[in-house]
Amino acid sequence: MKIENNVATKALLEIDHNIDELVKQIELLSYVNPTNIEEEKERFFASKYLTDPVFKYPNINFDRFKLHRKLFENDLEIIENESIRKLYEDIIYQYSGLIQCIETIGSGKKFYYNCLHCFGTPTEQDVENAKFILHFEEEEKKEGIFEPKYSSEDAKVFFKEYSKQYDFDYNIEQSDKISAIAMVLNNIQTLVLNSNYVYSDNEIAVLTHHEIGVHMVTTFNGVLHPLKIFSHGFPNNEETQEGLAVFAEYMSNNLTVKRLKELAYRVIAVDSLAKGYTFSKTFRLLHNQYDLDRETAFFITLRVHRGGGFTKDYLYLTGLKKIYDYYHQGKDLSLLLTGKVTLEYADEIESLISKGLAINAKHITDAYAENINTNKTVDFILKSLK
Repeated sequence: MKIENNVATKALLEIDHNIDELVKQIELLSYVNPTNIEEEKERFFASKYLTDPVFKYPNINFDRFKLHRKLFENDLEIIENESIRKLYEDIIYQYSGLIQCIETIGSGKKFYYNCLHCFGTPTEQDVENAKFILHFEEEEKKEGIFEPKYSSEDAKVFFKEYSKQYDFDYNIEQSDKISAIAMVLNNIQTLVLNSNYVYSDNEIAVLTHHEIGVHMVTTFNGVLHPLKIFSHGFPNNEETQEGLAVFAEYMSNNLTVKRLKELAYRVIAVDSLAKGYTFSKTFRLLHNQYDLDRETAFFITLRVHRGGGFTKDYLYLTGLKKIYDYYHQGKDLSLLLTGKVTLEYADEIESLISKGLAINAKHITDAYAENINTNKTVDFILKSLK
């Protein structure tokens, strides 16, 4: 469908272009991962889990005040369509919030409060859902699928082989300065693997579907639209994107109770922030009370406490439940693969497609072709979440 060629559309495209040029510089994950994780982990373990780590972070390479000012200089009043105008207002506020997050990384409470504004914090129901999941027994370690086997160099081979089914190319890098075992950097179309980690068969299966099957798919779908908001991200898109990614694990029969419990522990850890827990206290909660091994407890605690209190991690579970329900209502998942979009803006996405300002998803998550999940316990848990 052709774009409506009128003054209002040209004005919208110009505003979209302006915002796109500005927010290309904002990749929160590039700044919030400490540069001295391994050193501080050793120091923390040596202290018998009593001395909080002191993390260092990458330097910020943009003018934060100038970026704020230029975002708000966009004259949104000239966008005639009310719902589209409201969408762009939400976008500008969202990215202003992310800039504030970045500029306060490492400042403790300031960063935490900015994260609350951007990502929120678990509700009592979210915490109850997490505790419900923790009652279930993990799968037996049959056939060694959870056994660590593969270096990041080995994992790279699996990712390249899996990606042959998709019509896009991306970079793969390795780093010892990330808190996740793998992550996608959207703005530079790069998959980063944790060079210190040893991956199991299950983790390789999970990550190929999660990182490539969804995060890379939405990255490359996002750049195809006339409107670049699909690429740099709708407001609050993290919950939908992570929900889609974990749902791909489910559809491909790779989502386990063990993995769900990992997501539940993240909710518990984020909730500990709201209770004022320090790094060491959150760690001891996971390690002593919940009996997590110290490596797992450390990295879940790190993910949540990095920057001063990064609350995003509870959204994996809430996002999964929303996408699970959306799918079982018979709705079209491909609409949510059009880019870095948010489920709550589904009507706006359809409207933009009808106006020729967006297109249908070109790349489709392979796991979504057929539900091959056979884990009845996982199904029972997901149906039961409130």
